[in-house]
Amino acid sequence: MSVTPIHKKQIYDVLIFGAGVSGIGCAATLRQKSPEKTWTILEMRHDLGGTWDLFKYPGIRSDSDLYTFSYEFKPWDRKRSIARGDEIKDYLDDTAKEFDVKDHIQFHTKILSCSWDSQQALWTVRVENTKTGEQSDVFGRWIFSGTGYYDYDKGYRPSFPNEDAYKGEIIHPQHWPEDLDYSGKRIAVIGSGATAVTLLPSLAEKAAHVIQVQRTPTYVLPVPQVDPWQYLFRPFVSKNTLHRLMRAKNILRQKLLWGASRRFPRMMRQFIRLVNKVYLPSHYPVDTHFNPPYDPWDQRLCAVPDGDLYKSLRKGECSIVTGTIARFTEKGIEMSSGETVEADIIVTATGLNIKLLGGVTYTVDGEEIDWSQRVVFKGMMYNGIPNFVMALGYTQSSWTLKVGLLCEYLCRLFAEMDRRGMAVCTPELPDRPMELRPLLDFGAGYVRRAIDKMPRQGDAFPWEMTFNYSEDAEMMKEGEVVAPELRLSPLPEALAYAAE
Repeated sequence: MSVTPIHKKQIYDVLIFGAGVSGIGCAATLRQKSPEKTWTILEMRHDLGGTWDLFKYPGIRSDSDLYTFSYEFKPWDRKRSIARGDEIKDYLDDTAKEFDVKDHIQFHTKILSCSWDSQQALWTVRVENTKTGEQSDVFGRWIFSGTGYYDYDKGYRPSFPNEDAYKGEIIHPQHWPEDLDYSGKRIAVIGSGATAVTLLPSLAEKAAHVIQVQRTPTYVLPVPQVDPWQYLFRPFVSKNTLHRLMRAKNILRQKLLWGASRRFPRMMRQFIRLVNKVYLPSHYPVDTHFNPPYDPWDQRLCAVPDGDLYKSLRKGECSIVTGTIARFTEKGIEMSSGETVEADIIVTATGLNIKLLGGVTYTVDGEEIDWSQRVVFKGMMYNGIPNFVMALGYTQSSWTLKVGLLCEYLCRLFAEMDRRGMAVCTPELPDRPMELRPLLDFGAGYVRRAIDKMPRQGDAFPWEMTFNYSEDAEMMKEGEVVAPELRLSPLPEALAYAAE
């Protein structure tokens, strides 16, 4: 087979997929840690920001504090630590500007397929301009996929019996109409996750009444929107030091909360119940609406900034109905219990659809990759797939903590490979039996629905997903760079000769 001369192609060292929090973080880290590397970001949308540019529903905000959700190299200096979506978008814009990222983003670029050719040690990425429909190829030595794991085009929307009978509007938060006027309306929000918990108090500010309709409760805890600890530190330290102190404090808090929930689930269940009982109106049926049938952190806890949800419940601005939906009616929802929920608008906050890697087809030397048969390495690479990284953050704490670590490790790996004169890096499974389990090992509905299509994790380091930031930081920042499981190889001889 002939080899296309290397000098006839524009080849990037790294192709970054997605201009969201992961992609921008990767680009900024490369700028600082691997300035000799060339890269570009391929982004399907018209602007950067990812989730924080896509979602427009009322009250959209972070569910994690921004001292840990922000980048380690870019201090969060806004007042609120539980920040609004527009504040996070502004922060990402500022980061892109500071590290000269935006001019290297190819907007309106949809990725169609990715093909690895071992003869050329090269990824060929087929893309389409979403404005013109024109297709072309982009070439890179590495792929960093920062597109997340959910479908940007379509949220999870189950069908309900007798939907056609309903005369009002049905809206999914992922595609919120910007011109929707819900002032003075009765709104039913179906769902119990972070989106529903965010929507209730936000919609209640203008709506006549908001009713949450949930099949099962979720765990919620109040958190201060403005962290009072910043006032203790701020007079005495610089902005960068304040960021480091607040970040370290919140990492420890997340670790303790997660650890206590896993080791002492009954105690944590009672603690959360007690907190909810204190914040809710007296004689409120806390066990009916706020006591899930699973243990804390089997699914993600929901944050309630400044107790806004509890305040709306106490004021009578919103209410909760727990049970199964029997059918839609002309005026709203009928529950299996016979209770009716009248609503002018129904919001289906029913979750996400997983669309791993944006649904793009990947091949290695002409063979399509079956991701369900791949095993994760160090939470970022996959066995048998050369020069490929998929950014997956923490699920039990701030996503960006893990993504930041894997970006730093990637730069260390680049430096070591360059020192050795190597160009290709492929994780290889060990020659021993390995017990496999799901990549995302927690009980959220969107994970359960896609579990058979997702990669796996193993039973021991480095083939398992880890959730301890301090241990991960030591491993990624200071630990072994090239593990025995990584097979390194130089450029093929013909390419090395052509590149000289």
